[in-house]
Amino acid sequence: MSREGRATYVAGILSRRVLTELGELQASVHELYVQRNEALRRLLASRHAATVAAQQEFWLEFAWSDQEYRAAVRALALFCLKHRDGSRTTLRSA
Repeated sequence: MSREGRATYVAGILSRRVLTELGELQASVHELYVQRNEALRRLLASRHAATVAAQQEFWLEFAWSDQEYRAAVRALALFCLKHRDGSRTTLRSA
């Protein structure tokens, strides 16, 4: 099935509320991915241009960003697992 076909299929079996929640989870994962990558770039750059104390701060920032990103990915995965068969309300009305 093509990517467009899958999107149409999913849109047909998920309620509007569930689709909204999915979009919010996806946006959160993307935003945290960007923040994590920025923190990683700062950490890598600090290896040659910062004091040991500053490097530790960059490491802590990256570690925090990584944990936040992983939590968002887990929430998205759990959502997908919960809704793998579609929305109950949508399936009942079909």
